[in-house]
Amino acid sequence: MRPDRYDAAYLWDMLDAARTVTGFVQDRSYQDYLRDKMLRSAVERNVEIIGEAAGKISKSFRDAHAEIPWQKIIAQRHVLAHEYGDIEHELLWIVASRHVPALIKQLEPLVPPVFG
Repeated sequence: MRPDRYDAAYLWDMLDAARTVTGFVQDRSYQDYLRDKMLRSAVERNVEIIGEAAGKISKSFRDAHAEIPWQKIIAQRHVLAHEYGDIEHELLWIVASRHVPALIKQLEPLVPPVFG
């Protein structure tokens, strides 16, 4: 299924924020992440953007691309936005350093060239 223009824009937002997260954590360690409040805040914000955009993608498109863990992505956004005092930094580091790069590989073929 090809995305409509709205889904394509949200997919681009997801991809852009995911690439930003990957750039932030590249060549950094978990200890660097824990020590650097600005880094943690930047990663949190961009992971939140990924989840916000994922939640705006049409149900039909999400259903057609069930290989992407939409509900987990959206749930992570809810934790960051509403339960920020309960953020488990080790889990967020795993999201940023492992899951986000995998998500980029899943999103790249879905984003139309005009957005890339």
